[in-house]
Amino acid sequence: MIINFTLNGRPRKMDVEPATLVSELLRETLNLTGTHVGCDTSQCGACTVLFNGDAVKSCTLLAPSLDGAALTTIEGLSATSGSNRLHPMQEAFHENHGLQCGFCTPGMVMTAVALATRNPVPTEAEIRHGLEGNLCRCTGYQNIVASIMAGAVAMNAPAIGE
Repeated sequence: MIINFTLNGRPRKMDVEPATLVSELLRETLNLTGTHVGCDTSQCGACTVLFNGDAVKSCTLLAPSLDGAALTTIEGLSATSGSNRLHPMQEAFHENHGLQCGFCTPGMVMTAVALATRNPVPTEAEIRHGLEGNLCRCTGYQNIVASIMAGAVAMNAPAIGE
């Protein structure tokens, strides 16, 4: 099946099998291995990507659903298009020690970007609720929450008057 979609800001045309998962397409066909697969059951959130701006678990999405859509992976995040600088949310995770082993980090960051885009000033409770589909086995989540709070401010500073 031929699909046309936008991947990390660039148009793509691909021939895919209808049963191919987006996580498989990204990792095995496109060599975009920043999207991690931790469970294959949609429980952990490590494979989270942005699908038309919404955080979705790529292990639950079939490749044909990408037709006409925009998909952003962790590799597609940057401060500005074409920049080598980290996205403000990635910077916040780095500055606030929001990761340990790093396996869950791409999914956490993608979920956080979607959350901060929808809600420029999330509360701690809103962040914790927003992370309910993402698991981290290493941390107590406190630094992840702090990272998302800082990242939301950095992402939305012009929008909230800072």
